[in-house]
Amino acid sequence: MRGNNVMIGYYKDAEATATAFAGGWFHSGDLAVMHPDNYAQIMDRKKDIIISGGENISTVEVENVIYRHPDVLEVAVVPIPDPKWGEVPKAFVVPREGASPTAEDIIEFCKQNLARFKAPKVVEFGELPKTATGKIQKFKLREKEWAGRDRRVN
Repeated sequence: MRGNNVMIGYYKDAEATATAFAGGWFHSGDLAVMHPDNYAQIMDRKKDIIISGGENISTVEVENVIYRHPDVLEVAVVPIPDPKWGEVPKAFVVPREGASPTAEDIIEFCKQNLARFKAPKVVEFGELPKTATGKIQKFKLREKEWAGRDRRVN
């Protein structure tokens, strides 16, 4: 995108600014599809897409399904390393008060509502890291899962 409403760069990060503004346009990292009625639907962030055995899995799509589970309050899905598939989905779930879903409950719910390969292979329960305004910090979950490993996302 380009316009007077787009930032001029990242604070004290010339390298990230140069990458984001390559070719004179701001590259947000959002991936979207354009529907026949010209509706643009944001699917995910490029760095959040999970590439599992050559298949692309949208973390947002998996999260939206898990949010429909009656025992789930909050969820974040990130890729984790996998020796066979390269990477697979992992769900971090905050249960609703008084609920105690199991990992198997969440995984089976996903398999019933998604293509089976998109279902998380691992579910972890607990609080999610957030910003002061309450936004889930998925990058912290990703960093924890990939510590000591190299994940290349172009």
